[in-house]
Amino acid sequence: MIDVATTDDGLTTEHELVVATVDPSADDRGSGGARATVHLEDLHRRFGVTRALDGLDLTIQAGELVSLLGPSGCGKTTALRVLAGFEAPDSGRVLLNGIDITHVPAQRRDMGMVFQSYSLFPNMNALDNVAFGLRMRRVGGAERRRRASGLLEMVGLSKQAKQYPHQLSGGQQQRVALARALAIEPRVLLLDEPLSALDAKVRVQLREQIRALQTRLQTTTVFVTHDQEEALSISDRVCVMRDGRIEQVDVPSALYANPASAFVAEFVGTMNRVPGRTSERGVVVLGREVAVRGDMRRAPGSRVDVLVRPEELTVSGLSGNIVMGKTFYGAVTRVAVLLDEGVTVQVDQTSAEAAVLDPGAPVDVTVLAPEVMLADVPAE
Repeated sequence: MIDVATTDDGLTTEHELVVATVDPSADDRGSGGARATVHLEDLHRRFGVTRALDGLDLTIQAGELVSLLGPSGCGKTTALRVLAGFEAPDSGRVLLNGIDITHVPAQRRDMGMVFQSYSLFPNMNALDNVAFGLRMRRVGGAERRRRASGLLEMVGLSKQAKQYPHQLSGGQQQRVALARALAIEPRVLLLDEPLSALDAKVRVQLREQIRALQTRLQTTTVFVTHDQEEALSISDRVCVMRDGRIEQVDVPSALYANPASAFVAEFVGTMNRVPGRTSERGVVVLGREVAVRGDMRRAPGSRVDVLVRPEELTVSGLSGNIVMGKTFYGAVTRVAVLLDEGVTVQVDQTSAEAAVLDPGAPVDVTVLAPEVMLADVPAE
């Protein structure tokens, strides 16, 4: 939705903002507004020959924070825009607390949205920006200021209430945008790559603050990102998407430890591809026979790429493999090793063990994992 606001100095500013008008039921209301269950049911959306959504089906429980994670073009932003009401699906439904809102306009969905671009009114100070949605709801001036001031305090910006966007840093502007979205006490908070324009340190700080606020207010939240670390650190559950479909939805620890597919395994966390050959009972990799998770679907003796995480490998003894370098991460050091086969793998060792592994040292690399996953076979 595009809201056009005319300010006291007569200027008109276009601004993307979901302004809610639907009153939540009293028994739905949580400490930070209404809590809602969202269901995206068999959503399809095409743009020309591209299938942005291909039967997407996802339920988000009340008070839950779910991240939509995937590469560019996987459909995550389209899913968010359909939920917000900015896009209409070709087929399928959007349900809010069991009520079909597929054809309800964006401004009547009772949702707050935070964009990658901060979208603040440049001619309004921080306090007035936060209060804007309340003003559109015709909340009285004193109550608007009270609620807006409380939210600015909640995001740590009470001292910046009278400052204008150009006087604030990027992280501060995004916190104002977050406070503004929360001011209307939305039933659902939608976050569209809200941290991607910020530097690394500010991103970490702000994502921790978003999670703390969401936990405190228990607002149902959908967070779109292509950053796996961001998704794993902030979410109750992560929905990994590919080509408009869901590959896996699970808690972060399960996604990492038990990926449902090779795509999820390689997309979530660091993953090595190590050459191996299938056997009657599994796969032989780095001189050891290991069980294979899932359907192997390769004849014994077939050459395959085996997916192994850095912590599932260890370095020991002397061999023809060569240490290429190492990266210190505190208690753990990640060692890069060039295998005989010409493939470089990353191996996590304790920093004490890695201290003696200088570049050029010959080492042996062994698989520790009791079972492994095979990489997808490239399409013919």
